[in-house]
Amino acid sequence: MGFILMYDITNEESFNAVQDWSTQIKTYSWDNAQVILVGNKCDMEDERVISTERGQHLGEQLGFEFFETSAKDNINVKQTFERLVDIICDKMSESLETDPAITAAKQNTRLKETPPPPQPNCGC
Repeated sequence: MGFILMYDITNEESFNAVQDWSTQIKTYSWDNAQVILVGNKCDMEDERVISTERGQHLGEQLGFEFFETSAKDNINVKQTFERLVDIICDKMSESLETDPAITAAKQNTRLKETPPPPQPNCGC
């Protein structure tokens, strides 16, 4: 499971809400939910209120990867989604490797080659 937690870099209020949103994700989602923090509207540099450094710092503080994007100009949009998929897949692989039920099943699985059944001879 993954989330993109997004705030508007031109809006202090949306940035301040990130902490609450993060708490809600941690409270109501799976323990291994993956989250990427995204500062959107990086195309609006003249109206920027939240610096890139503040976004990065908050991402580090919360343990989330951080991107700045512009949906309008298609900056880092694809990269954000691709990275989220990558970290979800990595987490799933780790879970599969450490799941005792799966590990035990792997150890007890033996493949045997079974010869094909004999074909009846045709008396033609």
